[in-house]
Parts: sequence; C-alpha cells; structure tokens
Amino acid sequence: MADETENTQEVANGAGEMPNIPQLRVLAQYTKDLSFENPNAPASLRDGPQPKIDLQMDVAARGMEDPSVFEVELKINAKSSREDQALFVIELVYAGLFQISGANQETIEPMLLIECPRILFPFARQLMAEVSSTGGYPPMLVDPMDFASLYFAQRQGQNQKADA
Repeated sequence: MADETENTQEVANGAGEMPNIPQLRVLAQYTKDLSFENPNAPASLRDGPQPKIDLQMDVAARGMEDPSVFEVELKINAKSSREDQALFVIELVYAGLFQISGANQETIEPMLLIECPRILFPFARQLMAEVSSTGGYPPMLVDPMDFASLYFAQRQGQNQKADA
C-alpha cells in the first residue's frame, strides 16, 4: 500500500508521465462596454406593477496574436419595462483574456464558449446588480446560466441547418 502512495506522489510531482491535460488560465478580466439608460426617471422610479424584463445573452470568442490566447466576450442586454414605459436598459460586454494550452482543436471551442463564460458570469452578474441598484431600482440578479446547454443547443441548431 505504501508503494502505491509513493507512485502517486511521483506522478503528481512530475517524476512520472502525466497525460496531456488541457489547461485554462485567466490572464485578465475587464469591462469592455457598459451602458445604463434610465430614460423616464424619476417618474419610472415610483412603485407600480411588477416590471417585465427582457434579457438577452451572447458569447463571442476570438483569437489574439499569440495562438494560445483568446478574448472571450460575455454580452448581456437587459431591458426593463412596465406598462409600455421603459424603466431601464443595461448593455454590458464583460470580457476576459484566456490562455489555453494542451488542448486539441475539438476541445478549444467548448472551452471558449462554455468554461470561459462560466468564469466571467459571476463578475458580469455583479455589475448588472450594481448598475441597476445605483440607477434607483432593486438589484437585477441575473439567474445562473447553463453555458453547456446553450452551447450544445446552438451546435444542434447549426447541424440541423447544415443538414437541411
């Protein structure tokens, strides 16, 4: 039993060979674009019926000069209205620079469009809450997103269009 533990430690310490495991490294995170509009304030700040919120989210990725570095953008647009009156509009592009190593072409796209947005989302969600509350409204807490389901649904839709 002691021999098994020593072998495991050797592999973990680099003495043995480890399989090439893809690694994702966050190089930077930043707000790329942020817009808040409160067109009908102060009248829109009064209490009233529950507002309707239209939320749209998109993810985009692009390569940088270094072929192992990618910029991933999480775009969130939220429009709140009540009885045909606009309350607020938030447009946010929150981005990050990520370095991917040890990944093949098949795994890079899911890493960029699933794992990277998953890392960025909590920070973008916090910004959305802060901006809406400083605009005079309750914090807008965006529900957690399942980026894997979104990615696979989008891929399935693309495959169905290609087959048609």
